[in-house]
Amino acid sequence: MNKRTLITATVAVGAGALLALAAPLAASAHVEVTPNTAAAGTYADITFRVPTESATATTTKVEVDIPAATPFPSVSYVAVPGWDTELVTETLPKPVKEDKTTITEAVTKVIWTAQPGSEIKESEIRQFTLSVGAVPDTGKIVLNAVQTYSDGSVVEWTGTGESADHPSPVLYVNDKPAAEHDADAVSAPAAAHDSEAAASSSASSSDTLARVLGIGGLVVGAVGVVLSVVTLRRKATV
Repeated sequence: MNKRTLITATVAVGAGALLALAAPLAASAHVEVTPNTAAAGTYADITFRVPTESATATTTKVEVDIPAATPFPSVSYVAVPGWDTELVTETLPKPVKEDKTTITEAVTKVIWTAQPGSEIKESEIRQFTLSVGAVPDTGKIVLNAVQTYSDGSVVEWTGTGESADHPSPVLYVNDKPAAEHDADAVSAPAAAHDSEAAASSSASSSDTLARVLGIGGLVVGAVGVVLSVVTLRRKATV
């Protein structure tokens, strides 16, 4: 094997490892709801974080479904500059009794549509906030989302399970979130939820930093191997 072949092979190995680590970074960007816990009977502000993972298209529309079986008596939204918001209200297939109130009509879908020039571009994240309540006394509320891109492609965030490629955003009420270790998380006051969200964000940042440092180490290692090969070849020809 000549020097050029050895160098090419070494660089290829380093690049392959780099891509292997970079792929999980891109895949980790999901449509999610934060905070992902709320206490039954309270009013909560929940925010949907929507990333754009396409390198060639922008996000033009986001739809979130609210299950008719666990409706919110009240849904309002925070206006997002450059985006139109529509609350779709429907008569429920079956009346739902919550506390002393019987709900026959509720918001079952929220649609955000970008105005020209306000689409979510590659590597950008847009946040959409709803104020909902009173939160139903149930286990969890699955808030399926649909993301539409400018090229017509659609991503349905409706998957279930930890291994789902496009998991549904979930608001946990009485059920314990899979990633939580504090059994009293759902009954804690709002300040505790903020603390948990901050801790989660910090952990995520640390994980990302570790991956970036790992990638940097691979690159440096690959360069070192190349230099070592060149040095050995030179010594062998002396």
